[in-house]
Amino acid sequence: MSYRLKKVGLILIDLLLAAYIVASFSAFNKPEEKLYVCKDVEIVIEDASSHAFIDQKEVQNRLDKSGLNPKGKALSQVSCRQIEEALKKTPFVKTAECYKTQDGTVTVGITQRMPVVRIKANNNDDFYIDDQDCIMPNSDYTSDLIIATGAINRAYAVRYVSPLARTLMADDLCRNLFEQINITRDLGVELVPRIGDNVIYLGGIPESNKKSERQQIIEEFVKTKMKRLELFYKYGLPQAGWNKYSEISLEFDNQVICKRKLNEED
Repeated sequence: MSYRLKKVGLILIDLLLAAYIVASFSAFNKPEEKLYVCKDVEIVIEDASSHAFIDQKEVQNRLDKSGLNPKGKALSQVSCRQIEEALKKTPFVKTAECYKTQDGTVTVGITQRMPVVRIKANNNDDFYIDDQDCIMPNSDYTSDLIIATGAINRAYAVRYVSPLARTLMADDLCRNLFEQINITRDLGVELVPRIGDNVIYLGGIPESNKKSERQQIIEEFVKTKMKRLELFYKYGLPQAGWNKYSEISLEFDNQVICKRKLNEED
């Protein structure tokens, strides 16, 4: 019996010694966070040069207002998770990551939400929609985005105008040719070219209750219309003249209907 107790005692001692060694190495390799103070905050914004929805100053201000500015605080008191969650609530932030190093630096990395269209509706609503079909508030952001105007409410903007804008901007011809989408009162689509003073009328956007299906049918809708427009630009318009028509309608299949300007003679 005494032998067994002695053996158990030796095993316990070995376990305690092993735990002490592991703890000692951990303490050596990872010094106490509470001994370190945040000396600097590094803010890194992806695509800051091409998409300036949010800058380092704005991030700093939001950290100040939320009481989460880590500078001067012990690293043990800095919660990276709280910083990330606070910044994700910013309308223009897509993702936020925060980490700290033993030299006293806290790094905050941010990716911005990417707008695809700006909506300036008849009801004075003014906002952006990003590549995830989420509404973003108006800002001082300037870019070569296509603008959508007219009879647009927020639901229609998200469901139809956003996938239409994405489809147009993904096509080289459309991206270079058009600068504006206009939605008429009866939900017809007018496209305003960068050059000339006519509009291209496409008709109504095909509707669907399924998001994945909507994107597909809108892409096919645009592809069919643009193929016809390209042929008309190549073979029909040069003969008639670029400034002869006020509207070029592609509404009906296999047809191009042009409206003459009022000051044009037959």
